[in-house]
Amino acid sequence: MPDKPSLFLCMGSACHQLGVYEVLPQVQALLLENGLQEKVELKGGFCMGPCEQGIVMKFEGNLFTRISPSNIRTKFEREILPALNAKVLG
Repeated sequence: MPDKPSLFLCMGSACHQLGVYEVLPQVQALLLENGLQEKVELKGGFCMGPCEQGIVMKFEGNLFTRISPSNIRTKFEREILPALNAKVLG
């Protein structure tokens, strides 16, 4: 079986201060809710660059920015989930 694609969540110091440890369990729950926990590997990553744009996630070369504990569900459903489904289901 091929390796699962990786979804990276920035764990750098700027993202830490912006609440990444509140975002992490929400992302884990969203992957579970959408049946993706066995299809996508969630990994922590070091600084991904645009620290001034809020918490950052990366998937298959796509950067998702301006993530916060209060908007992660909306950002996941509108931006991240379609990218994950395109890779996993496509």
